[in-house]
Amino acid sequence: MLRRRLNRLLGGDERRVDSRTIYVGHRSCPANEAFIPPKFCDNRIVSSKYTVWNFLPKNLFEQFRRIANFYFLIIFLVQVIVDTPTSPVTSGLPLFFVITVTAIKQGYEDWLRHKADNEVNKCPVTVLEDGRRMQKESEKIKVGDVLEVEEDETFPCDLILLQSSRDDDTCFVTTASLDGESNHKTHYTVPDTEKDLESLNATIECEQPQPDLYKFVGRMHIYKSNQEPAVRSLGPENLLLKGATLKNTQKICGVAVYTGMETKMALNYQGKSQKRSAVEKSINAFLLVYLCILVSKALVCTVLKYVWQSKPGQDEPWYNEKTQREKDTNMYLKMFTDFLSFMVLFNFIIPVSMYVTVEMQKFLGSFFITWDKDFYDPEIEEGALVNTSDLNEELGQVEYVFTDKTGTLTQNNMEFIECCIDGFQYKYRDASSELDGFCATDGPVSKLQQKAGREREELFLRALCLCHTVQVKESTEQGQSQVDGQITQIDGLVGDGDASHRPQEQRGFIASSPDEVALVKGAMRYGFTFLGLESKTMKILNRSNDVEIYELLHVLNFDPVRRRMSVIVRTKSGDTLLFCKGADSSIFPRVRQEEVERIRLHVERNATEGYRTLCVAYKHLSAEEYAQADEGLKEARLALQDREEKLMAVYNQVETGMSLIGATAVEDRLQEEAAETMEALQGAGINVWVLTGDKMETAKSTCYACRLFQRNTELLELTVRTLEDGGRRREERLHELLLEYHKKAVQDAPPAKGGVTRSWSVANQDYGFIIDGATLSMVLNSSTESNSSRYKNLFLQICQNCTAVLCCRMAPLQKAQIVKMVKNSKGSPITLSIGDGANDVSMILEAHVGIGIKGKEGRQAVRNSDYAIPKLKHLKKLLLAHGHLYYVRIAHLVQYFFYKNLCFILPQFLYQFFCGYSQQPLYDAAYLTMYNICFTSMPILAYSLLEQHICMEVLLDNATLYREIAKNAMLRWGPFLYWTLLGVFHGLLFFFGVRFLFSNSALQDNGQVFGNWSYGTIVFTVLVFTVTLKLALDTRHWTWINHFVIWGSLAFYVFFSFFWGGIIWPFLRQQRLYFVFANMLSSVTAWLVIILLIVLSLLPEILLVVFRKPRGPHARQMKHRLPSSGTSTIFMLSQTASTHSFSWSD
Repeated sequence: MLRRRLNRLLGGDERRVDSRTIYVGHRSCPANEAFIPPKFCDNRIVSSKYTVWNFLPKNLFEQFRRIANFYFLIIFLVQVIVDTPTSPVTSGLPLFFVITVTAIKQGYEDWLRHKADNEVNKCPVTVLEDGRRMQKESEKIKVGDVLEVEEDETFPCDLILLQSSRDDDTCFVTTASLDGESNHKTHYTVPDTEKDLESLNATIECEQPQPDLYKFVGRMHIYKSNQEPAVRSLGPENLLLKGATLKNTQKICGVAVYTGMETKMALNYQGKSQKRSAVEKSINAFLLVYLCILVSKALVCTVLKYVWQSKPGQDEPWYNEKTQREKDTNMYLKMFTDFLSFMVLFNFIIPVSMYVTVEMQKFLGSFFITWDKDFYDPEIEEGALVNTSDLNEELGQVEYVFTDKTGTLTQNNMEFIECCIDGFQYKYRDASSELDGFCATDGPVSKLQQKAGREREELFLRALCLCHTVQVKESTEQGQSQVDGQITQIDGLVGDGDASHRPQEQRGFIASSPDEVALVKGAMRYGFTFLGLESKTMKILNRSNDVEIYELLHVLNFDPVRRRMSVIVRTKSGDTLLFCKGADSSIFPRVRQEEVERIRLHVERNATEGYRTLCVAYKHLSAEEYAQADEGLKEARLALQDREEKLMAVYNQVETGMSLIGATAVEDRLQEEAAETMEALQGAGINVWVLTGDKMETAKSTCYACRLFQRNTELLELTVRTLEDGGRRREERLHELLLEYHKKAVQDAPPAKGGVTRSWSVANQDYGFIIDGATLSMVLNSSTESNSSRYKNLFLQICQNCTAVLCCRMAPLQKAQIVKMVKNSKGSPITLSIGDGANDVSMILEAHVGIGIKGKEGRQAVRNSDYAIPKLKHLKKLLLAHGHLYYVRIAHLVQYFFYKNLCFILPQFLYQFFCGYSQQPLYDAAYLTMYNICFTSMPILAYSLLEQHICMEVLLDNATLYREIAKNAMLRWGPFLYWTLLGVFHGLLFFFGVRFLFSNSALQDNGQVFGNWSYGTIVFTVLVFTVTLKLALDTRHWTWINHFVIWGSLAFYVFFSFFWGGIIWPFLRQQRLYFVFANMLSSVTAWLVIILLIVLSLLPEILLVVFRKPRGPHARQMKHRLPSSGTSTIFMLSQTASTHSFSWSD
């Protein structure tokens, strides 16, 4: 006893056996033992990055990881410590501004995450303590608390079900937000628990938290006075998961076993890591190049300074003798401080203000997504939401889209479309047109008899009414019931009897699969109504308004390998019938072959139309056959070893020699414009992968409906079924299939140009790839390490050569594994994940860009996404229009910033050759500080927010335009080199153009000479005007804001220069620019040079604009050239009242 207590106190038990012990209601068991509460984590959910305490250090650390910020901090410290030619303010002020603005933006975004977390953590829950019901906040739940949850509430943590308000001790839950399935699942209470939970003395011993949603192992010890403790086993059927919702059960009580970040839902989250865009990586690469340029400039100047000073008379001229302190200074230390001084002088080549402009562009640009009226959904009365604005430009670089199926591609709303009985098609029209509600249309064989016999019809409808696991939810007082978020109101029932004999016409159905409900409703439309199941008795109301009663003997459950389900029932007359429904591939081999041909045609046509098809068969069982099956089933269900295999053998034995009656077609309604969206994405060169937890048949038909698979697409299937076909070991068969598919899709395929897209020509074969969760586990976790990486490579190569990939039966973490595998593959492609449930959170967090859909499955996906949209159709505009424009804008912004800073600093470098390398600045300190902050920052910010080089309508109509900017096309080394050379050309022209003017320095009427500050001011004036007008030339989409900031910036520069030099400022020790600007403009020659140099600088640009002609008849629509080379094309966008029009300059 003492050892057990010590073990419990020290957590030894838990560590040794990898399990945890939970005291139900925190009561000691047995009651005479001392109770030591074990320590577990609380129920808080945390998705935010910062707290009040760590915000400052953590945020500063993240910001100074950026090369430019860290570099400017070093420069600022050098300016403070060493005597440098410019003031510390010149680099300190811009740096402070950048850091502050970025911190405010990131702080605001994290505050929004805190707000979302608080909504969950502060949610009120009911806890039972000492027989009293108490309200608590969700975050205060502890492991061992007994909670009460009411209908339609979400479970706040993982619970073991102890009590249910239902008579049969079950409860129904939907796990839509966990695994995407909105069907109802049945869970069971632990047998033999006290009805009065207050007197329940029990402990639960269970495994430590782990992420598998479908596994749970534990046992419950129930202590009763003077009796041996009863032990009950616990499995996943007793565990209610956080995030699931209680349905069709008034209330339940359960004990908390896993809380907070230890719940299965939280363990399926990927940790939130800092996502960084590819553009930021390009910026860092360019910065390193410019750092090298800077260091080499400083080195050249330092070396040349000492070479020049080594000549006699240059080191210490008569007018500038050294002080004693200067003479005593160490030569190498002086060289080092000179090197640092040159670094400080040229440091403006590194554009620190670019970061703040990029941050502001991202932050302000994200509002355009929020404000876009096309993203507004009147149904939920919400528009798009931006959680992370750092990734706007990534939307224009996506190469892979990973999408969930249920609720994302489809509405998860099944509808019965048609059926086929004995080869005759029955399509539901207005049921009132015929007495029996049937309407026969295009039967495959033109016979006079247009229908199957009435007996066959009724047999088929009975099969639909009996072969399922549907439960009836009686209607509410309003006459309607809300199931799965939809009103399940039955269409007008017809019959020849009096309607008063019918049950209430509004009823809700609950089933493990939404298509089962659709089939029962389909039968109901045609006069056969399922009334419910009570203690193994199934009741049906037939067309004649008579109630038929059947005894349910056995249910042969559906499983993904058999792909069918059956029921065995006994009629009132004592006949034993087996009804079976399933996929055509699993039913056809088990029925008489002459029956198959009549129905195969319908099934194939329905499948290609994207409907989910099921075949229905039946069989009369003799007394001997039934007795044998009954015994076999009972024996298999009691087996502890190989239970599944034994059951499968009995199922297969019973389900043979059946008679085929017909087939059904059910439609899982696609999301609005889902097919068009997928087609547009593939047209844009994006690979689409569907990752779903759903069955393969369902997912496959959805892929056909979405046009991801076409009729001519050859499907390569790598699933448990294909692995078992060969009759060999699974691993061998896997290897063989991978090699076979690799040869077909990769080796024998013609080389793809510009990414895999659908081939519209007949010559190329399109491939689609299908894999399931179990096979994926084998691929990713093969028994040997070498095999695993080999399989992974083969698998990836096959997938990359397929037009679409379908992964079914995926666990949430497997979805994330697939995204990670593609993300880390060769070329590091940009990935995007889109989903609507908590089961999609891990893949949303893993991808470069995560998009949540504001669907019916809770808001976990939306909370953890970077962007949230109401419908899948909005993805098209988000990527093809917004993403394209964001990328082009920011790419131009980055290149332009480096260009204008090179223009700015190159004349300063050249000036050193003419001033004895004395670190004399060419520009005044005010100009150095304000060049990037005031004079040139607003025009490029406006450009990067408003530019539309191609209008949105054209971008949406021509998905192929998206390919032109793929793989970071505008931030490659080619365009970067162009901009750098342009900056060098302009810098040389500014400096030597003004120097040519100064070859005669008496430029004023009175013969007075211009000094060095006039020289610098003329260069600076030409510089500011040229770089601003260069941007004006690149602007294709003019708004009043562009006009205001471009001409306003130039006017502000002129006004500031007059103002700065026109007043004596008391706080300045020396005023270098006193009346310099006004004096300069009094010279006609200065005016001439300024205008001439601006025109010469921009002349090549203007000539290119004038002489470049549009090519081809569709140039207007299709041949838009992007400004990747930095040059404008020959059209501009002018904005009219409501549309964008092109104005051409020929």
